[in-house]
Amino acid sequence: MPPDGTESRILVRDTWNTDIISDLAPHPDDITIYKTRFSGFYQTDLDGILTRLGAKYLIVTGLSTCVCVESTIRDATFRDYSCVLLADCTGEPIGHDLPTSNHDASLLVIQTLFGWVSGADAFLRALDARTGAEAQGQH
Repeated sequence: MPPDGTESRILVRDTWNTDIISDLAPHPDDITIYKTRFSGFYQTDLDGILTRLGAKYLIVTGLSTCVCVESTIRDATFRDYSCVLLADCTGEPIGHDLPTSNHDASLLVIQTLFGWVSGADAFLRALDARTGAEAQGQH
């Protein structure tokens, strides 16, 4: 339900729950993809865009971990992308008050079967280390 309590559907473009928050507003040269289902790949241009860009690795963040994020990672894996999920840059409202949340379950499934899981700080440190090594001619 939307904040006003009326019935609604999810993933309908230009409705209250599909706006990009101002703190994350795209820049004019950013690519914006509107999804209509849980996976970012379902009936969108995402795979074609990533293919044209030569992407092999995806850094994944978002909501909700056990639905949209996991669905997108699964679809990415089926298309031979390697995914890293930044666990502290995702969230999950379903089961958050249980001893083991759906977020935790998704992290385990993704780490075990579909990619890698990292925290944002550890990931940035790894990128910095790699950049430093490349600058020194090491790989």
